[in-house]
Amino acid sequence: MSTLSKTYITPEQYLEIERKAEYKSEYYNGEMFAMAGAQEAHNLLVAHAIRDLDQQLRSRDCRVYPSDMRVFVPKTGLYTYPDVVVVCGERKFQDTEVDTLLNPVVLVEVLSPSTEAYDRGRKFEHYQSIESFQEYLLIASDRMHVDVIMRQTGGRWLLRSASEPTESIELTSIGCRLLLADLYEKVDSGGAGIAPAR
Repeated sequence: MSTLSKTYITPEQYLEIERKAEYKSEYYNGEMFAMAGAQEAHNLLVAHAIRDLDQQLRSRDCRVYPSDMRVFVPKTGLYTYPDVVVVCGERKFQDTEVDTLLNPVVLVEVLSPSTEAYDRGRKFEHYQSIESFQEYLLIASDRMHVDVIMRQTGGRWLLRSASEPTESIELTSIGCRLLLADLYEKVDSGGAGIAPAR
């Protein structure tokens, strides 16, 4: 992410600018941050996650959104665009524009070398303050590896991982299971192919 401006921007100004912009920017603490374009592996992983989740949730009162659905974190003031967002039941939006979701249940980020530390660290800290948020799915784009971090009682989080094509990862909060072979179908990392992590 790169900073667009050092001038303080209010959240209201950000939303006004963002809703007219040709490209997406995140917002935090008075600054807008332009989002970089994604490589093929990233795009395929996002597409497969949406496909597999949507198929399993089709008959339930849940919706799967791609990265154009903005999420607002009220307690920290972050406006961000997760790669995939799942919400079940009543959908709560910040205003009548219906473009800024407040109550995600599952958030998905596809990791790249430039964003992995932020997605696993500071961004996850922001996400944890969302009361409805139950599970965080982190998908590596440079190797076959998936982590799910699930909310536990007492403010704890449980990590589960999978790295083999025959393994699946379960999203307990929404009753979905993702098979790694399907998730990584046709995904190629730098022309070398995605192999199980060793």
